[in-house]
Amino acid sequence: MASLSVGDHIPTFTLPDQNGQPVSSEALVAEGPVVLFFYPQDFTVGCTAEACAFRDAHEDFSDAGVRVVGISSDGIKSHADFVAKHGLPYTLLSDDKGQVRKAFGAPRFLLGLADGRVTYVVDGQGVIRHVFNSMVQATRHVQEALQIVTSLASEASA
Repeated sequence: MASLSVGDHIPTFTLPDQNGQPVSSEALVAEGPVVLFFYPQDFTVGCTAEACAFRDAHEDFSDAGVRVVGISSDGIKSHADFVAKHGLPYTLLSDDKGQVRKAFGAPRFLLGLADGRVTYVVDGQGVIRHVFNSMVQATRHVQEALQIVTSLASEASA
């Protein structure tokens, strides 16, 4: 499947969060804009840097009325441990079968053997407004997303 891009609607999905509670894409979008970041694996160096950068910028996202949600193939327990260890104030979703990653067309790397890192900024209607894809620039995902949500907030108030 081709990767979703700017202007596309996100697919409908429901995944369990780090507490085992189901979270649907409809519920996320109903709350307003959301940053969905797909990442390879809890507790790896790059993913920890990215997750902590989103944590450190969480207040800025909240002030802009945007929810941050991370998605990986790790299980609920791993996500719960990751959230607890790093004090992550946002939701992590477990896509253990990779179905949501596939529906988004989120990239893989190492000849398709490992999950890639991609961030989608989605508006309150479920439309993708920005995509940033980079395996090596983990913290830049946060910078890119924050720039976009800040500009969206400015557009909304104008």
